[in-house]
Amino acid sequence: MYEIILKKNEEKRILNGFPWVYANEVSKILGKDKQGSIAKVCAYDGKFVGIGFINHLSKILVRIVSLKEETIDKNFFFERIKTANDFRLETGYSDNYRVVFGESDFLPGLIVDKYGDYLSVQFLCLGMDVRKTEIIEVLTEIFNPKGIYERSDVSVREKEGLAKVKGWLYGGGETVVPIVENGIKMLVDLENGQKTGYFLDQKENRDNVKYYVKDKTVLDCFCNVGGFSLCACKYGAKEVTACDVSELALDYVNKNAELNGFKVNTVCADVFTLLRDYRKEKRKFGVVILDPPAFTKSADTVKDACKGYKDINIQGLKLVEKGGYLITCSCSQHLTVPLFLNMINESVFESGVRAKLVEFRTQGKDHSVLIGTEQSLYLKVAILKVL
Repeated sequence: MYEIILKKNEEKRILNGFPWVYANEVSKILGKDKQGSIAKVCAYDGKFVGIGFINHLSKILVRIVSLKEETIDKNFFFERIKTANDFRLETGYSDNYRVVFGESDFLPGLIVDKYGDYLSVQFLCLGMDVRKTEIIEVLTEIFNPKGIYERSDVSVREKEGLAKVKGWLYGGGETVVPIVENGIKMLVDLENGQKTGYFLDQKENRDNVKYYVKDKTVLDCFCNVGGFSLCACKYGAKEVTACDVSELALDYVNKNAELNGFKVNTVCADVFTLLRDYRKEKRKFGVVILDPPAFTKSADTVKDACKGYKDINIQGLKLVEKGGYLITCSCSQHLTVPLFLNMINESVFESGVRAKLVEFRTQGKDHSVLIGTEQSLYLKVAILKVL
């Protein structure tokens, strides 16, 4: 077994909840084992700190899995995954939700999402990937799913020395599966959908539109497969227009709308261009929803990303009729809460409208954030009323 000796005082963050050990925090490495194996982490004075997966190929040398010395075997994973799922069940989740949220559930590098009778999984670090077989066995025992689909087709795996992969790990069949979200029937594409198939983190935020959309015209930008649009229809919107640059996404919007007997107007366009076109046409909406992809995935590009976020928010605000609402989101962890709120302030000022912040929301409870791992607080949602 590897034994990692930290530099002086580097153990404090770990003991306070931070789950990673970076190579530059290490004083020396003793022993040897396979990459992806369990390493013992000790403070500079030799006191035990925790155990975790080691990978010399990654900037994250060790991912902590426990603050006590214990055996990491199938029973360990069964207890951790069952505990994670029990929390979701006790907070009201049933048909579709995030079962395991990596470090927040003390299972670093593992994502498990439930879509009806199916599970979608991601193995994001070497330590989890080499234990894939026993994790899949645990998931079949707990959930008895019809199938488990792997979506480890993300670039972060390459930083761990792993190839991108996707496909069935258990069961099989059609990769487009039905779910019920917020009382709405939807189709989820496990093979090609976003993330593990769908953006589960916005579930409660989508349902929350019930307070703002009744009898209003709604513009849903970056709509993906229509989660916000469908909820707007459910809660009495007068007219809903869904916009995305992806024809495939809009095809799912139409399919999902038809499943529920809803009418949604779909527009395939670049949102930046469309917002300006609507302004030229003097269009106004009762509610404008902005749920863009992450404009920044590194700290180096935050400044440019802020410009992009501010641009769409200024344009969106100008399209909201007096008394209407702007619902604006960011899913980039690098655009922190203070930066996000500052961007909103600047957008309101530069748009020339008056507005007040009605609500500030984050990701759903199934994506809850472990204290000490604030980088996993990534989703911000602000609801503004235009005065």
